[in-house]
Amino acid sequence: MQKEDEMMKRRLLDLAERAFQKNTYTYSNFLSSADQALLTECVGEFAFIPHQLFGGVEGSERQMVAFGSEELFGYAPVFPLVCLQIKPLAVKFSEDLNHRDVLGALMNLGIERDVLGDIMLRDKSVYLFCIESMVDYIQEKLTRIRHTSVLCEVMAEIPDYLKPQLKEEHETVASLRLDVVVAAAYNLSRSKSYTLLTEQKIAVNGRVNENRSHVLKQGDIISVRGYGKFVLSAVLGETRKGKLSIMLSKFVS
Repeated sequence: MQKEDEMMKRRLLDLAERAFQKNTYTYSNFLSSADQALLTECVGEFAFIPHQLFGGVEGSERQMVAFGSEELFGYAPVFPLVCLQIKPLAVKFSEDLNHRDVLGALMNLGIERDVLGDIMLRDKSVYLFCIESMVDYIQEKLTRIRHTSVLCEVMAEIPDYLKPQLKEEHETVASLRLDVVVAAAYNLSRSKSYTLLTEQKIAVNGRVNENRSHVLKQGDIISVRGYGKFVLSAVLGETRKGKLSIMLSKFVS
C-alpha cells in the first residue's frame, strides 16, 4: 500500500475511534473515489462502528464519511457541508466556464481539494459543495473566474436538478475484463481501449488502472479521460451464445 494510502487509512481510523470513544459523530473531509475505495477495502478494520457516506446529493462523486449511526447515538448525522451557487454578476457578458476553470480559481485561493466536493455546472451558474467552515472565505475571496465576475450565495435547499443524470445502456460483452467493457461502452476497438490503458487514461474507482485483464465487478465506477464516466450497474447473466449481458449507467451531466 502506498504511503498516501497509509496516511489516509490512519486518518479514517482515528475518526472512527474518536466516534466510538466519545459516542458522537465524527466527519471526514471530502473523499475522492480512490479514498472511498480504500475505505471499502479496509472495511473490516472499521467494523467496530457503522459509517455512511454523503456528498450533498445522491450519486455525488466526492463524499464525506460520518462514523456513527442514529441507532447508536439517537439522532441522525448532520454533515457539515454547504452548497454554494456561484453565478455571474452580468449574465450577458459571462463566459462559458468549465469544471477546470472553477477548480483552478479555487486552487489559486490556496484552498485544499479535500474541503471541496462536487462542482456542477447548470446553465450559467456553478454549484459547489464545500466544508461548512470554508463558506465565508470562499464568499469573500472568490470574486472572479477567468474574466467573469461572480457572486457566491449559500443555497437554503439543495435542488433536485443537481443530482447527477444517468443514462442506462445495455451491452453484450465476451467478459468483464476492463478493456472489453470500456470498448463496448464507447464503441471502441479493443486496440484503442488498450491504448487508453497504456496512456493511463482509465481509472477504476478513482485509481488509474493499466491492467487490461483486470476483471470488473458490479458497482465499479470507470472513468475514461476524453470519453466520460460510467458505472457497471448490473451483470444480468449469460446470453444463449455464452456472452454476458450487462447494464451500464453513464453520467451525462
